Amino acid sequence: MGYTIGSLSKVTGVHIETIRYYQRRGLIGEPTRPPGGIRRYDEAHARRLRFIKHAQALGFSLDEVAELLALEDGQHCREAARLGADKLASVRARITRLRQVELALASLVKQCGSHRGQVRCPLIASLELGSDLPIQGMGEDAS
Repeated sequence: MGYTIGSLSKVTGVHIETIRYYQRRGLIGEPTRPPGGIRRYDEAHARRLRFIKHAQALGFSLDEVAELLALEDGQHCREAARLGADKLASVRARITRLRQVELALASLVKQCGSHRGQVRCPLIASLELGSDLPIQGMGEDAS
């Protein structure tokens, strides 16, 4: 029997258009359509979609997911571990930057409350100048 794309979407929590996008990217196979019939997806498709969702929840991009899927035969554990270690290093670097942002914002918010009567808001002034911020080099990577 199998799943229609709609029922596959419901069972995995992945939107139909996202499933189609993954098919175009080659992340999930597209079953053949029988003459005059409807494509039927099986449990392997559902597992693949769950894998993609879980990998994305851990911060892997779709390109990285594709790399992991290419290693899924169980014989490439070292390469998969390398990808995981690279992602872990990236997450740790992001956490470090976010902690710096947290400290900077806490300091600026505190200054806002301590400069009563001053026309210029310290938070807005710091954002305009940039150079007065307690952190430097955050750039677009911080988002």
